[in-house]
Amino acid sequence: MNAMLRLVAWILALALVALPVVAVLNGWIGASQWPLKRLRVTGEFERVDPAALRKVLLPYAQRGYFAVDLAAARNAVAKLAWVERAEVRKRWPDVLEVVVVEHRPFARWGGDRLLSEQGRLFPARGIEVPAELPLFVGPETRVAEVVALYNQSRALFAPLGLRVEKVELDPRGSWSLGLAGGAQIVLGRSEARARMGRFVRLLPQLLASQTRVLRRADLRYTNGFALMWEDAAPPREAANDAAPAPAAPPRTAALRFPNPPSPFPNSGLRNESQG
Repeated sequence: MNAMLRLVAWILALALVALPVVAVLNGWIGASQWPLKRLRVTGEFERVDPAALRKVLLPYAQRGYFAVDLAAARNAVAKLAWVERAEVRKRWPDVLEVVVVEHRPFARWGGDRLLSEQGRLFPARGIEVPAELPLFVGPETRVAEVVALYNQSRALFAPLGLRVEKVELDPRGSWSLGLAGGAQIVLGRSEARARMGRFVRLLPQLLASQTRVLRRADLRYTNGFALMWEDAAPPREAANDAAPAPAAPPRTAALRFPNPPSPFPNSGLRNESQG
């Protein structure tokens, strides 16, 4: 009987000691005695809204130093627009410290997402999308391939003064590019990079021999290209009150190689699978 009474007494004593600790850790008591008064935010970011950051952290900070749920606070911050990842810590006696790493956008992906420089897709809803970003379209399981083709195409077309604005991989696995100015380059499903390299090598000659604007190039031919040209719009200075003449319809021309094309030169790129 005495042993039972001693056991009960020990249990009550432990409960009296543990209960205040549990109460403090759960925020039942102590939030006013040990409040979190200061928010310290570090990290280089431009687009994360500081007001939204404070608002999402306030409910967690109100529970006090010992009861703040750091994991839940971190997850709440990570859901904010433009946040790639976040870390939340507490510093004695009253500091809630937040480290924010912001998404750096690399491209638009489809109509409602962005692709970061780290290769992560994130929602574009509710954020201002930079207008200069290229547009990528394709299955998200092939992000790396789309980026690789964009990087290679950009390097090839840039010396010619042409900018790649769009890379698309359709459900059938066929590649196409969109250039600034509206030209479409159809690469097809196989040997897309070889076709693109062959076309870029001949493009200066093609453009030099034309006064019209290239609108479409279909490269899905063994020994040539199918090209569509249209007359360039007249400069605005030459416009007058006379009714404009109807634009000539686009004209398609087939260009064929007299000899089999040479192999695509080594570009120095590695680990790029062909589409």
